[in-house]
Amino acid sequence: MAMDLASCNEFIGKRADELIDQITFKKSHYELHAVKRGLRNQDGTGVMAGVTRIGSTQGYYVRDGEKAAMEGKLYYRGIDVAEIVAGFLNDGRFGYEETTYLLLFGKLPNKTELDTFCGILEQYRELPHGFTEDMILAAPSINIMNKMARATLALYSYDNEPETDSRDLEKELVRALYILARCPVIVAHAYAAKKHYYDNEGLYLHMSQKGYSIAENFLHSVRRDSAFTPEEARLLDLCMVLHAEHGGGNNSAFACRVLTSSGTDIYSAISAAISSLKGPRHGGANEKVMEMFEYIERDVKDWKDEDEVAHYLSRIVLREAGCGDGLIYGMGHAVYTISDPRAAILKNLARSLAGEKGLSEEFELFELVEKLAPDVLRRARSKKPYICANIDMYSGLVYKMLGVPQSLFTPLFAISRMAGWCAHRLEEVWGGGKIMRPAYKALGLDDVYIPLAQR
Repeated sequence: MAMDLASCNEFIGKRADELIDQITFKKSHYELHAVKRGLRNQDGTGVMAGVTRIGSTQGYYVRDGEKAAMEGKLYYRGIDVAEIVAGFLNDGRFGYEETTYLLLFGKLPNKTELDTFCGILEQYRELPHGFTEDMILAAPSINIMNKMARATLALYSYDNEPETDSRDLEKELVRALYILARCPVIVAHAYAAKKHYYDNEGLYLHMSQKGYSIAENFLHSVRRDSAFTPEEARLLDLCMVLHAEHGGGNNSAFACRVLTSSGTDIYSAISAAISSLKGPRHGGANEKVMEMFEYIERDVKDWKDEDEVAHYLSRIVLREAGCGDGLIYGMGHAVYTISDPRAAILKNLARSLAGEKGLSEEFELFELVEKLAPDVLRRARSKKPYICANIDMYSGLVYKMLGVPQSLFTPLFAISRMAGWCAHRLEEVWGGGKIMRPAYKALGLDDVYIPLAQR
């Protein structure tokens, strides 16, 4: 039966209205069948799905069988991230390449190993011939994360042996390092295409510079004049280190491991992780934080008035203000209780940078929201007693101060987390060995087939 577009859409609209009851479940459905929603236990901890040596988080301890709050800790290969950061900052070095080496190979490199590793990443950085023209410019995307996921998947087509046994560790490492080295270039070119085709600006593609760190090359590539200061590059590098890994239980690392457990290739697994991170409940939250503060800065007359700010936050929770989803972005975490160690480091940097950039009042507004939001959330939703700011609260503000466009906030997160994803990919291939397959309780399966003529 021939139909016009309006009729097609009308038909689908009616079916959508009818479908709501079929795909919506009440809390009681989950409780009745002891389903752990979000793969979370009753106390909010994650369901144990595997073991890892790559990264770990500590946000609480158990005392007399109950969760007790503590200052948050983040470890890469057993080393406190705060110590890693202090190490390269005190030496005046960039830290992301060193951190990547640690996550992939399980130990800190000596100077010769680090220099060699940086040379390998530099060698692998160049995109395949024609890749930018065929895979990026020919099909630009308004969303850089979408383009990044598609381009990563497209790298499969440029691999001479993409289906080589993934348990050939040497070849898997080579593939991982190629993806790691190329993704910043892919993002820079995808951003250039977006600015040209969607924002009607000139097309500027900058070649990567030899001897530059990943952070330096990224700033060089995305800025029209390629200009940046050493301080800006080091701050971006620090942000990348803090985003590089967060244990195997976060949504994107878990997505990578789930796909890897099926035996699929590394390009598919990493593309899935990127797609996961795109979501506003995961990596996309840094953009949502900045969007939320745009509403607050527009609608709150006195940024220093605690009562006015708290009232507006209450309206956000009640879906009367902001974007209407009822969430205060940048607040709360599945693991951390008193503090997110990454947020604490970034907050201190943001404070000093805000003074230099003339944004002290805006920074103080962020601090005030961090202070007031926990009580607002507890009153409105009987939330858990400890609610702290997470890294997204201040990462977007730091990026803004660095002059990084908002459309690149989450892609930068993805570039940084590539180190952790690749490490988890390798660990799942060699240490997993079983396809992940959780169970779902089927409901309403007592219907009968009715012949077409009788419907």
